[in-house]
Amino acid sequence: MPKITIPYKPRTIWRDKIHPALEQYRWAVIVAHRRFGKTVGSVNHLIRRATQNKLLSPQYAYIAPFQKQARMIAWNYLKYYTNVIPGTKANETNLYIEFPTMHKNAPGARIYIVGADNPDVLRGTYWDGVIIDEYAQIKPELWGEVIRPALADRTGWAVFIGTPKGQNQFYEIYQRACASNEWYVCMYRADESGVIPDDELESMKRDMTPTEVRQELYCDFTASAFNVLITIDVATEAAKRIYTEADVMTAEKVLGVDVARFGDDRSVIFRRRGLQAFNPKIYDNIDNMQLAACVAAEIQDFDPDAVFIDSGRGEGVIDRLRQLGFKDVMEVPFGGAALKKERYANKRTEMWDSVREWLEKRGGAIPNIPELKTDLVTPEYSFDTANRMKLEPKEKIKERLGKSTDLGDALALTFAYPVVPKTLRQAKADKNGMYFANNGERYNPLARRR
Repeated sequence: MPKITIPYKPRTIWRDKIHPALEQYRWAVIVAHRRFGKTVGSVNHLIRRATQNKLLSPQYAYIAPFQKQARMIAWNYLKYYTNVIPGTKANETNLYIEFPTMHKNAPGARIYIVGADNPDVLRGTYWDGVIIDEYAQIKPELWGEVIRPALADRTGWAVFIGTPKGQNQFYEIYQRACASNEWYVCMYRADESGVIPDDELESMKRDMTPTEVRQELYCDFTASAFNVLITIDVATEAAKRIYTEADVMTAEKVLGVDVARFGDDRSVIFRRRGLQAFNPKIYDNIDNMQLAACVAAEIQDFDPDAVFIDSGRGEGVIDRLRQLGFKDVMEVPFGGAALKKERYANKRTEMWDSVREWLEKRGGAIPNIPELKTDLVTPEYSFDTANRMKLEPKEKIKERLGKSTDLGDALALTFAYPVVPKTLRQAKADKNGMYFANNGERYNPLARRR
């Protein structure tokens, strides 16, 4: 077969570092600034692997979050770089390029352009290799349930490419890659790669916000959008703090219980004592009676001053706990009225903003769990017509990310109402066994500690 030269002249970084590495590793994560050439380099990697594969009917895919987006960013590149290869066919309807076959009566190697919003295209077949673009915007189950199993038949490979957009699933897979010698991982900032001329880079920095510069040009996973309630910097610092038992000895002890709402959601029990939050208990696929038993065990072990349970799907849990004699249990309607009605549109917003204040102003500490940090920095906020803060609905978050913020919601529930420790309640008891606050009024166990 005569030698064919395609019109691809890789940038030095791609020629000397990235392309050789992709030939050696099965798994890879490429984090790079905007205009780095991720799409062009990845498309040509697909072309090289497809034309060299001698197996029967190889299949490759370039996957972006949406079909229209995938077509716009990659389809024309794919056609341009392959049109010099004799016998290559472009299918405009199904968006794939087919190369001349190496096997009689069988299709040749194909490269598909696919949107993650049409996952059925990816199901029920094998893949020899995939490029996954902007993984942060793709439902996470697509990788574990569809793509990864489909790579097993031919020991296929996968390359994740993207620019940071907060600490999300792209950040999580980047972290996983950094910790494994089975993955190739690289990060290229605009001030280091040399791809964007210095004068243009300075011009871009003048036209962009500081957060945009950190995220889009400097590949900073800790940069947050302007309307994110809890910033990444705040969550990161909170995960570094640790309080001793002596530090929180006299503080309130609270349990927050978020009950699974959707089929793939999880139920979470979160312990908090004053400024210290502890590792949550996470449960998959358990019914309310089983969850009630787990909460009962937590109550007996932790002896909390209050237990707050999401009432959205937790009625059975609450009723069962009360039947068992646990009195300091209270249902919390996420969509119910806030204590500060003039400031918050609903209870959920008030709880989450209390978490923010606890982290920012009071020095709250959280366990260093990547998924928890991701949950905390995910919700965005806005204001309604009455100028009250309103948090992004859970349904919208699930639609946007493909998962719910179960851990974050459970932690937020520990701030549902102000709680006074039992020891202080007992100190205020009168001769009739009633509790009184400092002003002499009858005591509400959920009243703010003064």
